[in-house]
Amino acid sequence: MFENLSYKIDQAVKNLKGHGKITDINIAATVKEIRRALIDADVNYKVAKEVTDKIREEAMGRDVLMAVSPGQLLTKIVQEELTQLMGSVNVPMQLKGDPAIILISGLQGSGKTTFAGKLANQIIGEGKKTLLVACDIYRPAAIEQLKVLGEQVGAEVYSEAENRDPVQIAKSAMQHARKHQFKVVIVDTAGRLAVDEPMMKEISALKEALNPSETLFVVDAMTGQDAVNTAKTFNEKLDFDGVVLTKLDGDTRGGAALSIRTVVDKPIKFVSAGEKMDALDLFHPDRMAGRILGMGDVVSLVEKAQDAFDEDEARKLTKKIRKNQFNYEDFLSQLQQIKKMGSLKDIMGMIPGMGKALKGMEVDDEAFKPIEAIIRSMTPFERANPDSLNSSRKKRIATGSGTSIQQVNKLMKQFGEMRKMMKSMNQMSNTKRSPAGMNFVKN
Repeated sequence: MFENLSYKIDQAVKNLKGHGKITDINIAATVKEIRRALIDADVNYKVAKEVTDKIREEAMGRDVLMAVSPGQLLTKIVQEELTQLMGSVNVPMQLKGDPAIILISGLQGSGKTTFAGKLANQIIGEGKKTLLVACDIYRPAAIEQLKVLGEQVGAEVYSEAENRDPVQIAKSAMQHARKHQFKVVIVDTAGRLAVDEPMMKEISALKEALNPSETLFVVDAMTGQDAVNTAKTFNEKLDFDGVVLTKLDGDTRGGAALSIRTVVDKPIKFVSAGEKMDALDLFHPDRMAGRILGMGDVVSLVEKAQDAFDEDEARKLTKKIRKNQFNYEDFLSQLQQIKKMGSLKDIMGMIPGMGKALKGMEVDDEAFKPIEAIIRSMTPFERANPDSLNSSRKKRIATGSGTSIQQVNKLMKQFGEMRKMMKSMNQMSNTKRSPAGMNFVKN
């Protein structure tokens, strides 16, 4: 999402010259370049000017500590100002009421219905019984789409296909929710191709009738400043509680994420990338600022790993590695866990320095498919016994997986090297655990 912006800010900071102190002379050109980078990223001009003025004011006269260059110091200042620009801290949802009601608003095509499914998936994961309500009576496929998503995440969907009154549908849904003890109700509403008066009246009437604990505005990040302007119009009419930025995995310049908090004065609560139901994250301004500046986002990476990996499975796998019993079945299981964490490019972008290294590169999420096909073409015996793969078995596996013998050999070689590394690490660990005077390793 922020590739070009990250690159341009990095280049601007690298060009900062001077020793011992940041001065008006050596900061002027750098700040100008940062401002240009922000405007190129479709950040509102006034917002770009305000933030760069703050960066300049904060940086002026700062003493540069030993072993810290002016560029490094300025990077820290830019991170602080970008964090503040995007809201400083994460603002969580307030799920009050029995049931708590979440009203979702936004233009058609912004990803409202998909977000409703993702949010339901997240809330159900927290152990709360959740009801999805279909109040989009205009888009023919909207109700069916919500039902499909509800089935995917295990949420019931309330709809009245023949009813053309969204307020009445919502009221009936609330009666159903109370009767069946739902803890959270998520109401998906209709959108339009552009803001119009009937749309605003309808969503305002829904809000008045439901009195939701959270009203969220869903906006397509790819629309840039148009997204910010639309959010401003909606907020003036609806006074929503927070913003959801969708399609962050698209070809977008990121200006909406950086401008919307300041222009609308409402927090970004969620960001979404991809179509998978688990591709929804809480928005943390400090983490996003770190990613923009190429610092990565290790905290989010760890959180994703914790959500994706099963502790019991991890313990079993550790025991197998210690006994040098890691096999193709284990390898396949680990690939599945990694895929749960999201797109490969997004995951790699969370590793410090990887964002810059990946600039302009395509990271294919389908890269695991040939590997999976090869392993799935093995018999259970072959998966459990990697050393059993002879030439005839390899030929059969290549045919069954639609790959070549060369690809099978390549996987076997990489897998063998991985097992050697695990064995070596295991031996080092055993050596350290050996009693004093008995510094040996059992094979």
